[in-house]
Amino acid sequence: MEQNRTIVIRPSRETDVDAMLAIYRRHIRRGVEDGVDDNDTPQSDDLKDRRKNLRNRRFPHVVAVEGEKVVGYAYVVLFRKRPAYRYTVKHSIYVHHDHIGQGVGSLLMRGLIDACAAAGFRQMIGYIDADNIASLTLHERFGFVRVGLLPAVAYRYGHWADTVMVQRSLGSGSTTPPPPPPLSTR
Repeated sequence: MEQNRTIVIRPSRETDVDAMLAIYRRHIRRGVEDGVDDNDTPQSDDLKDRRKNLRNRRFPHVVAVEGEKVVGYAYVVLFRKRPAYRYTVKHSIYVHHDHIGQGVGSLLMRGLIDACAAAGFRQMIGYIDADNIASLTLHERFGFVRVGLLPAVAYRYGHWADTVMVQRSLGSGSTTPPPPPPLSTR
């Protein structure tokens, strides 16, 4: 008998950091050769500072929770630091390994897209391992299109791996200019 699960997407909290870090570390360990040193991955304080910085700058940073357990998280950063790119974000989504294939990624993607559009961003970019068919399919379902291939940019499991670049418009996308900057007060 299957239980009815409820997964909620909400803004991340500082108390979520350790669970997010555990999810991230497992993804990193699986994405590179054996023998990864945990000292090379962010520590709890690093992730707390990064999360706080992103939220202070109003970049969406969300978690998927089932009950009180964090089962995934997602966030965006600026695509590029120069002012011309201020309406374009690059996203990352991480799902707990026990919850892959159960719709958590879709819930996080929907929440992130909605939050980014509401924040006024116009384009969302993603970089996906070319062998990650599930992630490529998820992105296609949400209207992302493949805009580039970066051949042999990652070295994992003893071979070079390609990365696919995907893009999706948010809100009115590039059909209208962005709003004028706020008037400065003197």
